Amino acid sequence: MAQGPLAGVKIVEFAGIGPGPFCGMLLSDMGADVIRIDRPGNGKPGRAEDVVGRGRRSIGLNLKDPADVEVALKLIAQADALIEGFRPGVMERNGLGPDVALARNPKLVYGRMTGWGQTGALSHSAGHDLNYIAITGALHAMGDGDGRPRPPLNLVGDYGGGALYLAMGVLAAIINVKNGGKGQVIDVAMSDGAASLTAMFWGMRAMGVWTDDREANMLDGGAHFYDTYETKDGKWISLGSIEPQFYAILREKAGLTDAAYDAQMDRSKWPELKKKVMAAIKTKTQAEWNEIMEGTDICYAPVLSMADAPTYKHNVDRGTFVEIEGVVQPAPAPRFSETPGAIQGRPPGLGEHTEAILKDWGVSR
Repeated sequence: MAQGPLAGVKIVEFAGIGPGPFCGMLLSDMGADVIRIDRPGNGKPGRAEDVVGRGRRSIGLNLKDPADVEVALKLIAQADALIEGFRPGVMERNGLGPDVALARNPKLVYGRMTGWGQTGALSHSAGHDLNYIAITGALHAMGDGDGRPRPPLNLVGDYGGGALYLAMGVLAAIINVKNGGKGQVIDVAMSDGAASLTAMFWGMRAMGVWTDDREANMLDGGAHFYDTYETKDGKWISLGSIEPQFYAILREKAGLTDAAYDAQMDRSKWPELKKKVMAAIKTKTQAEWNEIMEGTDICYAPVLSMADAPTYKHNVDRGTFVEIEGVVQPAPAPRFSETPGAIQGRPPGLGEHTEAILKDWGVSR
């Protein structure tokens, strides 16, 4: 029996790559019954390493076969929401577009996610996370001051601007339906979402406190009090001492006694002060700085590798990571006091649960 705040919510997910499966994982972790429509497979269990595929069941359907398309429509007729990540027009060509689906189920939330959106000059072009964030100003803002923009993994476009916005949109539309509204289509463009994520910086730019020069701003590594620094043993720490009271503790704990540090917000002094901080941090190991700075209001944390993060005390205390069948992975987030989420199961193989899904959802071929 599923648990979590979305227990009882039924989601049809059309198999895809990247942000689509991640959105399905998030909804499943919160208790939704997410069934994934895959191409027909051998029905064998999936690989435990497919972390973002966890927690749902798989039904194998050939969407080029009208009979299987009809099965998909029968499932859609019972679903609260559908999520898909194909290029514009693919679902329509398969006979599963919004008009057909909403005719079967007027209360359906039809979630569509692509890099560029369903409309616009680039809507039919191929792309990846890096391209989607490139047109928003976000990518240009990240990287070395005297070098090239740096890809921030695929967290800003695929996952931040895509999967999370799809999950939020689906849940908002489901609430609207529960309040008497109609089903509707959600058009999630990762480029739109990435642009939305930069809202604060557009505000800062309008106030004249953000420039288009990399490593020249407070939050992009330009400031000596907000950056990462290499330690004596070749590891790294992070400092985020923005507020004056936190900056004062940083100066005390790191021995930054030079009067030059008094001009914290004087941007002209940042390059010089950064060199001084670099030299100071290089005098001790990461473990030594942990001993001095952890637990204070410096706004400090060691920069941990993925190998080290699961055993870090704070993460252990909160159960931030779990291990399933030997695979370490993030636990469900966020946390709910009354209806805690949970990983509902291992990643499915293609079509592994076809017959069980048909039976549970009351659908016949």
